[in-house]
Amino acid sequence: MTATLSSAPSGAEKATAAPAARPPRRRSNGTIAATSVSYAILVILAVVYILPFLIQLATSFKTDADATAHPVSLIPQVWTTAAYTKLFLSSDFPTWFTNSAIVTIFVTLGRVFFNSLAGYALARLHFRGRGVIFAALVAVMSVPMVVLLIPKFLVINQLGIYDSYAGMILPLLTDAAGVFIMKNFFESIPASVEEQARIDGASTFRVFWSIVLPMARPALITIIILSFQGSWNELAHFIVSTQDPALTTLTKGVAGLASGQLSQGNQFPLKLAAAALMTIPVAIMFFIFQRRIMNSSEGAVKE
Repeated sequence: MTATLSSAPSGAEKATAAPAARPPRRRSNGTIAATSVSYAILVILAVVYILPFLIQLATSFKTDADATAHPVSLIPQVWTTAAYTKLFLSSDFPTWFTNSAIVTIFVTLGRVFFNSLAGYALARLHFRGRGVIFAALVAVMSVPMVVLLIPKFLVINQLGIYDSYAGMILPLLTDAAGVFIMKNFFESIPASVEEQARIDGASTFRVFWSIVLPMARPALITIIILSFQGSWNELAHFIVSTQDPALTTLTKGVAGLASGQLSQGNQFPLKLAAAALMTIPVAIMFFIFQRRIMNSSEGAVKE
């Protein structure tokens, strides 16, 4: 009797007993081969995408003769910063950079505010003609921007803001794609989150600014990145809105370098040095906000 009782495991022993280890699953040869092929394709695509940028960066540190003789070499024969020195001391590159920075900052801030305001109005306010306005918005998105260049020039000239910062900034303060993005995001937010504020007597703008807008952080970050990149890389609008060399932006200046503005010859290091410096602000902006733009759970309603 005693032996029988002692041989039975107690409840504590059962609770503390470790579960039996499961044998590891063996992946089939087909799965391993498919995974290997997928990674190989991704590596090839990454190399194809990154290689031009590496060639651009390496060429900017070459001499003119080396860049002409070995245009796709990733290792310069002689390392030199002559292209960067010439770019800053013998060109208007600092002026171009300053103009682009001023325009980009104002356009980005303006688009974040006006796009979100217009998107909220189309998503929440019920007024006559809202459907027509939204249809016109979608129609504008389908029109190629090059078609609007001449009308844009005529309007800017008629308003008397040609060759000024106002003519460079004001037409870019809103864009149809940004309004469309904000409208769709605001519609995904439950209207119940605004009811309490309205009961407490908050105005429509107060509800928008203090309650709804903070919840739209992922969409706002998307607008910031798209607006910054779009206005920084804009070229066609600045061609039709300015002619004064003092208002030249980076895109116009680099385009002038590509056409041989400074001197004769290929000038590959000089052109690619300007292009490399031009990509730095956009890359910094993307790396700062990349985690937040991918986090779609921000701004969700907590229950």
